[in-house]
Amino acid sequence: MKLPKKPPEIKKEDDIVHLLKDTNRDIFEKAIEYNRKYLYYSEVFHRCKNKKEASKIWLLMKIFRMAKYENIDFKPIRMKYYPLSDFNAKLHKFDKFLAGNIGIDAKSMGMSQRYIISSLMEEAIASSILEGASTTRKIAKDMLRSGRKPRTKSEMMITNNYETLRYIVENKNRKMSPEFLLELQRMITRGTLEKSDDEGRFRTRDDIIVGDRIDPEIIAHIPPKHKELPKLIDAFCDFANNDAGRFLHPVLKGIVLHFLIGYMHPFNDGNGRTARSVFYWYLISRGYWLFEYMAVSRAIVRSRKKYDLAFLYTEYDNMDLTYFFKYNLECIDRALEDMLAYIKRKQAEQQDAKTILQKYPEINLRQAMIAEEFMKNPDKIFTIKEIMETFKVAYETARKDMMELEKRGIAKKKKAGKAFIFVHGGK
Repeated sequence: MKLPKKPPEIKKEDDIVHLLKDTNRDIFEKAIEYNRKYLYYSEVFHRCKNKKEASKIWLLMKIFRMAKYENIDFKPIRMKYYPLSDFNAKLHKFDKFLAGNIGIDAKSMGMSQRYIISSLMEEAIASSILEGASTTRKIAKDMLRSGRKPRTKSEMMITNNYETLRYIVENKNRKMSPEFLLELQRMITRGTLEKSDDEGRFRTRDDIIVGDRIDPEIIAHIPPKHKELPKLIDAFCDFANNDAGRFLHPVLKGIVLHFLIGYMHPFNDGNGRTARSVFYWYLISRGYWLFEYMAVSRAIVRSRKKYDLAFLYTEYDNMDLTYFFKYNLECIDRALEDMLAYIKRKQAEQQDAKTILQKYPEINLRQAMIAEEFMKNPDKIFTIKEIMETFKVAYETARKDMMELEKRGIAKKKKAGKAFIFVHGGK
């Protein structure tokens, strides 16, 4: 990825006056249009053949922006953003859906828990892929469902991410602290770093640079000095825990926390995964409980280059977080739409399971859902561990489920090594 050019500074007030006098209507209209899209400096130049005109448009855009910038209450680093009109529309949508009720029947044999588990798996896989994990989604989900131990570094990354996300859900009411942050990084990097003593430790050196993913020799970002980290981390925790002062919507604040971990780079490794975990912790801790069902990282994977650029645009344009807000809100919106489609599909499957109940009235809804999965995928292999993980039930409950389905001829038990597996009854 070619690094974007840094925009020039607006230096003299008299230059601004001269610019306003010497600007035609077309340039004004383009400046307004490009600000509506919130283009970055290099994007403006890409759209203009006349570079002198592009410079005027950019300067006008910055003048318009400076009049409406909102500051963010994080004293160690001066950050700001421009309140784009579509931010409010998206934030209202998130308030409506992600902190409300979308009709998931939590009493339906643990269905809501099943949704959460599947979504946490998707998030764990995608967040790991963003950091270089190499595996297929199917292999990764089968590993997590079956409880199989990871065999590669990539599988270990995914397992760590999954266990960390589940830990966050269970500890959503904890306050952010340096110890909690270290705990998350330790959990998420366990057994995956070149140096194991980098697990659960803040960075103690300054030779860490953020390079381009394709060409590491290209320096994209130089983090703050390690001696500045204690002060920055304390301010970070205070910012995360304290909602007093200038109001910032919780979703935007979660995105700021995500950005700050990437910017501070407090660890030698695992910063990206930790940043996205902190984002999840913050939104869930603030009552946006349906984030448990969302795989935002999967939306980021689909547009990885834009993710990297959103970081760089923000830093290069004097810590203007609008770029990072805009990108992340779009990803959250896509993840929300994915979640709604997923739930609609799963609720349809639940109706299919109820049809099976009419044929086999002796079995329960959970068993009917397993039967429905067998009928939909005749080659599917189930283990008792997988039933335990998928439905969050005890071993004995999962075993009884499969034995009941075997009794009805829906499943057939087979020996596989020391364990039993269950296949379709017709096999």
